[in-house]
Parts: sequence; structure tokens; C-alpha cells
Amino acid sequence: MSTVVPPEDPESDPRVKAVFDDIRAVRGNDFVNNVWRYLAFDPRLLEEVWTSVRDVMAKPTLIDFKTKEMIYVAVSIANSCHYCVHSHTAAAKARGMTDAEHAELLQIVSTAARTNHLLNGIQPPLDDAFNASPE
Repeated sequence: MSTVVPPEDPESDPRVKAVFDDIRAVRGNDFVNNVWRYLAFDPRLLEEVWTSVRDVMAKPTLIDFKTKEMIYVAVSIANSCHYCVHSHTAAAKARGMTDAEHAELLQIVSTAARTNHLLNGIQPPLDDAFNASPE
């Protein structure tokens, strides 16, 4: 159950319509998913979040698009975001992630989670070699 009520006609607000039009243009289709429809309850927040997501995920950068989506999946698993796990897994598959790569990604996430929990429990001191600027 959502904690906000999405606007019934979100595109009646010109700010929301501009974001939705940009989403459609960037993605090359007419689908505007629920994340954006629900964020439309606050046009300023919608604009800020879309701009950030677009600039990081939809523009060419040093990291290729499939890898970006796979990283997003891993972070979404770690943060328990059910919606993002599903949407970014679909996006990673659309960008070419194979079932074998998906399985390996899940193994990496699982291994990292386990070792993170162990190290949080035992709190070993950080090795000087891992400091960006050793003291």
C-alpha cells in the first residue's frame, strides 16, 4: 500500500507533463512507470529525482549501461527495495544481462552481504594499504 496518493491527472501539471515527456523521449516509448506517477504528487521532487536518475543511468558515462543496471540491482537488494530490484533487473536484462550473469550478480551480492555482516560483527582495524591517504 502506497503512503501517497498519486494525482488522478498528473499531466495536467505542466511540470509533471514536462518530466513525463522527457521520460518518454529518453526511453523511446510511451511507458511511464508507477515510480514517476507516484512521485508526481510533488512536482519538485519528481523533477529532482528524474534529473538525477536520467543523468546517472540514461546518459553515457565511463560505466556501460548494463553494468550500471546491475549495480543498481545490487544496491536495491542491499536496501530491500522490492520495486527497484524488479525494475532494474528487467532493465539489466533488456541491456543484455544473461541468466548466468544474473546468477553471478546474486552470488556477489550474497557474498558481500555475508562478509559485510561478519566484519560489522568483528570490527577488524582497517589496513593502512586501503586508506586513500594513509595517516
